[in-house]
This record gives sequence, structure tokens and C-alpha cells, in this order.
Amino acid sequence: MTTMTHRDIQHIFESLRKGLVPERGIDAFAVGIEKLRGEMDRQLELAHNGEGTIKFLRGGYGCGKTFMARLTLLDAQEKGFVTSFVVVSDNDLRFHRFDDVYRKVMIELGTNVCPRGAMGDILDRWIAKVEDALIAGGEDEEADDFDQKVRKRIDEDLASMTGGKAPQDFVRVIQSIFDLKQEGNLADAGSLISWLCGSGNVAANAKKLAGIKGDITSRDALDYLRGVLAIVKAAGYKGLTIAIDEAETILRMRKDSRHKSLNGIRQIADAAGSYPGLLWVFTGTPEFFDTRQGVAGLAPLHERIQFMKQGRFASLRQAQLELTPFDEPRLRSVAIKLRELYPAQDRSKIESKVSVEFIDRLVAEVTKGFKGDVGVVPRQFLRQFVTQLDLVDENDDYDPMTEYGFEPQELTAEEQYAITGSPKLIDDDDSLAVVEDTW
Repeated sequence: MTTMTHRDIQHIFESLRKGLVPERGIDAFAVGIEKLRGEMDRQLELAHNGEGTIKFLRGGYGCGKTFMARLTLLDAQEKGFVTSFVVVSDNDLRFHRFDDVYRKVMIELGTNVCPRGAMGDILDRWIAKVEDALIAGGEDEEADDFDQKVRKRIDEDLASMTGGKAPQDFVRVIQSIFDLKQEGNLADAGSLISWLCGSGNVAANAKKLAGIKGDITSRDALDYLRGVLAIVKAAGYKGLTIAIDEAETILRMRKDSRHKSLNGIRQIADAAGSYPGLLWVFTGTPEFFDTRQGVAGLAPLHERIQFMKQGRFASLRQAQLELTPFDEPRLRSVAIKLRELYPAQDRSKIESKVSVEFIDRLVAEVTKGFKGDVGVVPRQFLRQFVTQLDLVDENDDYDPMTEYGFEPQELTAEEQYAITGSPKLIDDDDSLAVVEDTW
């Protein structure tokens, strides 16, 4: 487990108060998922050893898919990977557009020292390594032609690392960023880093400095990602792990976008092996994977990642990793872990008033509020539990055993679906997704 700081602990409880999965520190209360975590560690080891791989996390609402995805990214950063966490959206992420996907991946690019927007830092680390290698080889860093030699090595290394597949604009922009930084023109260098990260709002004069005109297109985006992956590894990182959360959002898109998005996932899955050091992690509901409107409607993708189960048993190593709903013992264990972690003013008061007996009562009450379905209550349960910790911490005369009464807070659409039934798609057409789609 990583060392917890006061800031990390505050972040955990602030996130839980809002019904969100914390972005860090979650390994402190990750219980009951040791085998699942072990499989994701195996995937990271594959990527570390030079494989390109992809894994799909499947589970109903409340099974902890987002938690598992975030935990995988935290584990990845601990092992020396660069990471990115992207949520599928039909507002600002059209998954059938790879330029959209690329832009979101780059915005959320993070390391253990730079949690977001880390591309500039990664570039600096790589260029520093290039310079150090030249100096170690006998070059004089004070010589007039040293920068030219660095620039030449950057070009050679990019060609070697990407097998010559990096777009020419990618190479030109990298070289121009180096030149501008050496000149002290950090503003334009920053603009070109933004362009490299997929921004469509870079001034024409900055682009002109690098000899480029347009923006990164959907057709070229995955080639740019290949170049970014090469730089990530050249900078000293083990590889790149990208989590794509809530893939089931695709089911609520219009039919044409839905079909193209599924085909985009197929293309990523087919190409995964050709990106050594890259692990893709997708999360989705069984409805996303098993219905005709989802993966099951696109034969090439379904055949590749189909979920297989023998009675109660499913291999952890197949393409889809099944997450099962919370049960009462797991909810209880999580609550006890959080009670231990809570930054209380008076530890003895918290432990005596928020007792194991009260925790058991809370589990029963919240579960009853959701018709006994433990699988859909974790978010509500954790919000209720943190509220009780807060009330005890703030008020000397508050006794949760006598004062507490469960009142369901605002339900998300997914919680409402879990209680009343499956969501309706945006259209009623249940025709199969196209086998091929040309962009």
C-alpha cells in the first residue's frame, strides 16, 4: 500500500461525501478483490515485458468497475507506468472519433509526480535523457553544435522507436518544441505541446513555427498515440495504461454513432498487440457486452472478447474480467477500514459510537432501502457512513444508534435502472451493429 498523506485522506472522504470514487488512496480500503487485482497486476506485467494488451472489466451497477479501473491505474503508477483515465461521454467524447479519444487520453495523462497534463514533463524527461546519453558518449554540452546533435538524435530515436510509423507532423512538432525551449520561447513551445495533446485551439502562428497547418485527425490519432507511447518509454517509464470507463454510455448514443463506436473498440482491440507496453482497460455493464445493441451485435469484436463461464466459474485470464456485486461482509469490511482511516478529532469517540454493531445496522438499513439488493448500494452506503462519521466527529451529543434513520439520497440514473429495470436505448432499432465501418 502506498504511504497515505493527510491530503490523500481528505481527498478520499471528500470524494465519498459526493458519491465519487476517489482518484488516489483507494488501496487503503480495497477489500475482497485480491484475485481481481492480481489479474490486473498480471496484465501490467505483460505490458512491462513489452506486450500490448487489453482487458475488459464487466459488472453490473455497484460492482466497483470504476474503483477497479482507478485502482489499476494507481498500481500502474506505482510500477512506473504513465496512466490516463477517460470517461465515455456523448457530449465531449464521441468514441467513434479517435481524435476525441486521443485528446481526452492526453488531457488526463498522468504520472506519480504529475497527476494530469503530464506530456510536457514527459517530453522534458526524455530530452534530458537524450542529452545525458550524448554527454556520456563524449559530446561537449557547451559546444555550438550540441543542440543540433540533440535534435538529430531525437529524430533518429523517434524513427527507431516507432518503426518509422510516427507521422511527420509529430516529428516536426517534437523538434520544434525542443528548438523553442532552447530559445527560451516557452509560450509557443507550450502551444505546440497543446497541439500535440489534440487541442484544436492552437494559434496559426504557433503551428507555422513547426510547419503544420491543421489539427490531428481521427485517421491519424492512433499513430500519434504510438509516438507518445515511444516517448513515454524513452523517458524511463515502463509503459502506458489507459482506462476507458463507462463504455455502456455508447448504448445510449444514436444508432450510427453506436455502431461506429463499437467498431472503434474493435479496431483498438485488434491493434492492441502492436503497441508494446500499452495496456487498455475498458469497463462496461453486462448489457453493453451481451446485447445486440452492444458488443454482441458486432461479430468480430464479440468473437474476440466473448465472456465464458462454466457454472459458477469464470477464468480471470480471459478478455473480460467479471466483477461481482458487493455482499454484506464486504460492505462491513470497507466501513471498518474507512473508520480506521477517518481523520477524527477524537479517535475513541468515533470507535465507540460508530461501533461494529452500528455498522451492521447501517448495512441492513441501506440494503433494505434498495429492496435487499446489496449490489446497488455501495455509493449510497458509503455516503451515509461518512455522514455518520462526520456527525459523530462534529457533535459530542450525537449518537448514531439512536438518531440514525436511513433516507435515500438522490439516485443516479444507474441506481434507478438497477431498481426499476434496464434503461431504454435512444432508439428502438435492435438491428445488429455493422461488421465493418469506414471512416
